[in-house]
Amino acid sequence: MSSQVIFQIQSTLILCLIYIGLYYRQFPTRHVKIMAISITWDLLLILQIELTRGAVEKASKALSNPMLLNFHIAVAVFTVVLYFALIYTGRKMLAKDYSFQKMHRLFGRSAVLCRTITYITSYMVVSH
Repeated sequence: MSSQVIFQIQSTLILCLIYIGLYYRQFPTRHVKIMAISITWDLLLILQIELTRGAVEKASKALSNPMLLNFHIAVAVFTVVLYFALIYTGRKMLAKDYSFQKMHRLFGRSAVLCRTITYITSYMVVSH
């Protein structure tokens, strides 16, 4: 089995976990555990891709990369930024500061959308 297939399987499982975590958003204990696992695994997947493919080096050649690859990279990076915003606002809410709830919801919706787009474009980049 190639590393690409292993990465795609992991990506599929991560995205499924994210949607399961989203389903359990009304149950904070479950939601936090599932999302923490999802985000951690997703960051580890990025690390795996970097270590096996030199993704940062490829990304730094933006002028010679296909436009689809640059779009994929940009959305993936934005997803990671949103993850950290979600961790920050989520921790505030766990500390009973609900003034961050609307922001957390907006970041969450944006992160799910961006992660889904990253998932779809990863297949397009591979087949391109």
